[in-house]
Amino acid sequence: MAEKPKLDPKDYQGGRAFGQLMEDREAALEAINKDFLEDDKYKEVEDIEEKLQTYKNKFLEFDLDTSGDIDKMGLKQMLEKLGQPKTHLELMKIIKEVDTTGSGTISYQEFLWMMLGGKSSILRLILFFENAAKDADKPHGIAPKRTLSSLP
Repeated sequence: MAEKPKLDPKDYQGGRAFGQLMEDREAALEAINKDFLEDDKYKEVEDIEEKLQTYKNKFLEFDLDTSGDIDKMGLKQMLEKLGQPKTHLELMKIIKEVDTTGSGTISYQEFLWMMLGGKSSILRLILFFENAAKDADKPHGIAPKRTLSSLP
């Protein structure tokens, strides 16, 4: 059996070790998704499989240091991308609201509890409104010509 490649966090070239790390992370998140699918508490959630896949992809996108948790900088980047930049104190408040282990980061399981649970949180609301904005019809093409009298 081949020896598992070791990832040096200071080596940003990627390669085989990075690919293996990404596969392992994806498999771990899939295992958590499977647990949520089998949990009776979430049986009534509409389109749960699709939601879990979406949440997994969002989580992987913003786990910047590939640690398996979203830290303050990952959360900051997520909210900035959604057009909701926050101060460091606001970020810490959001993390503290979601973090159940006291680690100062948001694990994937905590992320899913927040997104699927009944408790409303700031981050959940922001992500919900981002999805609603994507669904809204936006005008396409060149804007119609306007005159001064047609301006509000």
